[in-house]
Amino acid sequence: MRISLFCILAASIMTISCSSCSPIEDLRDFSGTDLFPPVIEGISPINERSISLQFNENINIDSAPIITPAVGEITIENKGSNLILNFSSNLNAGTHYVIEATVEDESRNSMKFMMPFYGYNSNIPNILINEFTTQGSAKHPDVVELLVQEGGNLAGLFLVEGTTDYIEDSFTFPSCEVSAGDFILIHFKPKGIAEEIDETTSELSISEGFDASDTARDFWVEGGNGLGGNNGTICLYSFPGGELIDAVLYSNRTSSSDEKYSGFGSTKMLNKSIQIQEEGGWNSLSDNLKLSPEDAINPEDSTATRSICRTPGAADTNSATDWHITPTSGYSFGYNNTEEIYVPK
Repeated sequence: MRISLFCILAASIMTISCSSCSPIEDLRDFSGTDLFPPVIEGISPINERSISLQFNENINIDSAPIITPAVGEITIENKGSNLILNFSSNLNAGTHYVIEATVEDESRNSMKFMMPFYGYNSNIPNILINEFTTQGSAKHPDVVELLVQEGGNLAGLFLVEGTTDYIEDSFTFPSCEVSAGDFILIHFKPKGIAEEIDETTSELSISEGFDASDTARDFWVEGGNGLGGNNGTICLYSFPGGELIDAVLYSNRTSSSDEKYSGFGSTKMLNKSIQIQEEGGWNSLSDNLKLSPEDAINPEDSTATRSICRTPGAADTNSATDWHITPTSGYSFGYNNTEEIYVPK
């Protein structure tokens, strides 16, 4: 019936277009009928046994979705534009699941989708981005170090070069218990060799890639191309699409570098700075409401061994004042950061 109606409407519009020089009316206005399927806008864990799916309009679902790996019995709560799925058993924290389902809106337009999600992690550690390099070399590729402030499980945590809306490279952590004081190294430009092993147990010496540490847990971004050298953001989220835990903004540009992008050089970089500020990850050093490149850490004096590190003992103000560039060979991945500051000659 809906196909026949569409064909009649389409034929009518063609007749109108042939007999008149005026613009064709929008099909939705002409028909008065919703012809567009619903759109899924997000999926997020609620607790160990529930997830929420968000749509752009009220939807219905007739049959239980398929979830891989299997999660047991599923019950569904329909809350208009939200679906709450409840499971008979706990999801595994940080495990990668895929949901496949078909929904339809109130006009019976249907949409089939397949999306990933991660098991809920109820024990997220208190954790900070602590040190990083963006000017890596062949023997010292780009690395980001995290420092655990309070213990928990890394399962599902999502480290991104970029932001959740502008992902360049990323790493989703497997289940791994960590304690206060632990260092975690994420290597953003691995060589792809067998020795690059993710360390999820208490054994910290099994990974032997470049700059692997025996005093930190090493993780490797598969296919990673390294961090942007002079302009970028690094963000840590509770899960893909989840809450921002910590972030860094760096740039060697100034407000006068360009007019169109507030000095950031591109629409993408400008939007990254806007998002990182809106999510509470980075603050301006001036009275300006919007971030400028001058609010970022300037990485220009850093090198593969002159890392950008959080100043020991400094307050966490989510600003460039928390950070400094170390002297040559001052990088300290897997160890406490140095207080020494690089001074250009």
